[in-house]
Amino acid sequence: MQISVVIPLFNEEESLPELYQWITQVMNQRSFSYEILFVDDGSKDLSWKKIQEISARDSHIKAIRFLKNYGKSQALNAGFAKIQGDVVITMDADLQDSPEEIPVLYQMITQEGYDLVSGWKKKRYDHILTKNLPSKLFNWAARKVSGLTLHDFNCGLKAYRKEVVKNIDVRGEMHRYIPVLAKSAGYEKITEKVVQHQARKYGKTKFGVERFINGFLDLLTIGFLSKFGKRPMHLFGALGVLMFFIGFCFAFYLGIDKLFINPYNRLITNRPEFFIALSTMIIGTQFFLTGFLAELILRSRDPEPRYHIKESIN
Repeated sequence: MQISVVIPLFNEEESLPELYQWITQVMNQRSFSYEILFVDDGSKDLSWKKIQEISARDSHIKAIRFLKNYGKSQALNAGFAKIQGDVVITMDADLQDSPEEIPVLYQMITQEGYDLVSGWKKKRYDHILTKNLPSKLFNWAARKVSGLTLHDFNCGLKAYRKEVVKNIDVRGEMHRYIPVLAKSAGYEKITEKVVQHQARKYGKTKFGVERFINGFLDLLTIGFLSKFGKRPMHLFGALGVLMFFIGFCFAFYLGIDKLFINPYNRLITNRPEFFIALSTMIIGTQFFLTGFLAELILRSRDPEPRYHIKESIN
């Protein structure tokens, strides 16, 4: 199979029939072998009924339905586990991503040899203050932390080699940083392509302003994980050594001073250097313990994804 299209969705009953027709038209025009995998993230409307109606008349349609709303990252993770196509296309279900981009994205993966191609919505039709400006700030910070020169990390329209999605773990709200996760996994051939952005046709966005706060917090997390995710002791151990060494130097100075320089001076416990030494040595020990605990957790964590599928369509 050439292409798997993974579409996470939440309450998108109005757009699903039109999106299905659009994708199918593009696929048939190019004679692609394909599958379309809808991942219903616990929708409360008639989205699942629409998917069932579509799948009843088209064997290319597969679907997963979550028991409740787990988030876009879990939806993508479930989709990635089930796909079979050599090239994986992800896109949103709100008709803001154009299926007309799929053939070019497929070509960039198969003929130009890229591991991942991320869409760049250079011209956006979102609100300037609530989405465009915060998005620019968010993407600037992501570029600085990750080292990737992408302009739009959170674009839903992306293309991947199958191997990439099978070897990354998308959890929490890390769907914003899939290119960073791919780079951390060793996939260096990552680029972007300017894609067409459509104005929302039905409903309203499911994301609020809080997504930018969560995004920056996740950026700190992914920055740490990309560098120390497999070796947390390297960070916490180094900090522990530094803090303990500072405390030891102060304690050594106090001991020399009390024994040989000013033996009749005030008590050591009345000097500020004593509390500096005590505090830094305790903090250094705590950093060491944090590193050891992180290593233990890393080796014993549950590898299974944390979502519950209600039903699926094969």
